[in-house]
Amino acid sequence: MASSGKAIENSTRLRYIRALERFHKSIISYLSNTPELTQERFDKKVESAQKLLNRVEEVQLYKGELQELQKLVKKIISHKESQGDIQEIKEEILYSSNQLEKSKNARRYKKDKHTSDKFEDWE
Repeated sequence: MASSGKAIENSTRLRYIRALERFHKSIISYLSNTPELTQERFDKKVESAQKLLNRVEEVQLYKGELQELQKLVKKIISHKESQGDIQEIKEEILYSSNQLEKSKNARRYKKDKHTSDKFEDWE
């Protein structure tokens, strides 16, 4: 029975991570593709995306990029109903999202050093 407890814990963790990613993707897509952005529409979009996130139990995350995603989602939620300029909010959120994607890609792809040295034997 101990393995089923771990499986349940793992599935709730994955469900929470997917909900975070879905929230993030939804808001970033909205900010990127909306030509006329207003604070009211942004608040409504965050509210509707947050409904999905509220259905899932929050779980402690330990991986660095997932913690950064969680911080970004909380930052987006905190910008809801704020009095700041919507364009500044948009730039800040898109910049943070871009930095998150950049850190993920830096881990995935490794640049080969000295690629020209690799093929010297062939000449």
